[in-house]
Amino acid sequence: MKLLLALALALALPLLAAAEPFVPKDDAAAVQRLPYRMDAAERARRAALARDPAQLPLALDAARAALDRARALGDPRELGAAQAALAPWWARADAPPEAVLLRARVKQARHDFDAAQAELQSLLQRGDLPAALRAQALLDAAAIHQLRGELAEARALCEPLRSLAPLPASACLAELASLSGDAPAAAMKLAQLSPGRITPPWLALMRAELAERRGDPAAAALYRLALTGADEVYTRAALADWLLDHDQPAEALALATGEADALLLRRVIALHRLGREAAAPTARLRDALAAVDRREPGKHAREQARFALDVTGDAREALRLARLNWALQREPADAVLLLRAARAAGRDGEATRQELANFVRQRGWQDVRLAALDRSLAS
Repeated sequence: MKLLLALALALALPLLAAAEPFVPKDDAAAVQRLPYRMDAAERARRAALARDPAQLPLALDAARAALDRARALGDPRELGAAQAALAPWWARADAPPEAVLLRARVKQARHDFDAAQAELQSLLQRGDLPAALRAQALLDAAAIHQLRGELAEARALCEPLRSLAPLPASACLAELASLSGDAPAAAMKLAQLSPGRITPPWLALMRAELAERRGDPAAAALYRLALTGADEVYTRAALADWLLDHDQPAEALALATGEADALLLRRVIALHRLGREAAAPTARLRDALAAVDRREPGKHAREQARFALDVTGDAREALRLARLNWALQREPADAVLLLRAARAAGRDGEATRQELANFVRQRGWQDVRLAALDRSLAS
């Protein structure tokens, strides 16, 4: 269950598609270098599935492994690999519950939140659903509601987890409390969940994000603790953002390595902040963002807005994209982005700033980043 909570949180990261395909000039040309080597076990699994795709246990293992790689590497092709593994059950209403759960996670990772939530709700309506799968479905459904700012709905799903999975339930409810005006008590609760033992990466990540919202400098150490346990793109990007926000672009640049486009964005921003040459990575990122927008219009507006705001300096476009993103997902990071874009847009962003102020007050959010960016939100 610990890893399932990490999965529900980490798959909120926008996964950007690669640029448009091209035809190599000769057979010896390298089309792309993969970020990892396929081991013998994975090759054997794929070969077995190719011979008989209907092997459910093998297909589930393959889909889980692909989702793990997508989370760790930020490679959107792995979502296609997960879907391919589930192909015999992808469109079946009577698919086994394990396949439905993984189907929902693929759709969630692609930011198709309505479809993912529908899958999970159908799963939770099954009377014979095993307790472990029910707990997983409740947790994943709650994570989607939280991501969309639907805190009451998320809490209603976390409550039944108390008897099924006490630790994730406690963490889930503490996280929701932190977003409902009780951040200090939530921070204390999360810290108490792993006394005297190694903090699991997902819990360190939750504590890091809460510490950042509270302005606690311990956030950086908690992000690094989470990375030590699970070096994943989402956590690496979150720490890079913290470093950028605290005027440490050189450290962010050193951290934002790897093939994931989410990290490429932070790398480009850091290069611009440092005044260093960034033409090649900026062009690559622009192509990637254009490609994903053609393929999934509006689904990755958070990263597009960051590009417009922090790289090209197009405030009006950044505001348009940040509002588009806000319609899709409403987490604190999305509010910070929207407020930054609204302030950069000047008078064009005044209405957005007021709407956001009302939203934050109604929910009791406690976030120093919002207060520092617009003092009207701190009143």
